[in-house]
Amino acid sequence: MEALQRILIVEDDPDIRSILQMSLEAMGGYTVSAACNGVEAIERLATFTPDLILLDVMMPEMDGPTTLGALRYIPAFTSTPVIFLTAKAQRHEVDHYKTLGIAEVIQKPFDPVLLSEQVRDIWSRQYV
Repeated sequence: MEALQRILIVEDDPDIRSILQMSLEAMGGYTVSAACNGVEAIERLATFTPDLILLDVMMPEMDGPTTLGALRYIPAFTSTPVIFLTAKAQRHEVDHYKTLGIAEVIQKPFDPVLLSEQVRDIWSRQYV
């Protein structure tokens, strides 16, 4: 797999979405697109092809696991790596999320200064 360059953020909280985007662009140099929910994320894929998706677990309309399931039905995104973002990160919850086929879980609250490094480490451990 090539170098990580393009990231889609799916997060319903506008403040967290902004922090994620600013952190990944400024600290990581990534090209970032952001969606406020799973429905918008699926629509965004028509014009933005991410290398990686950061996906909030708890959102209205389509939660993270439901969005992940919808992504996997789109042929071009069946194997796009997904990292869940969640405050619900107890061991049993993380273990359950991983059974869904995600790459990793980043716990909220996250450190915006370290976020790009966390994402890069997850990418390099699993996809390089």
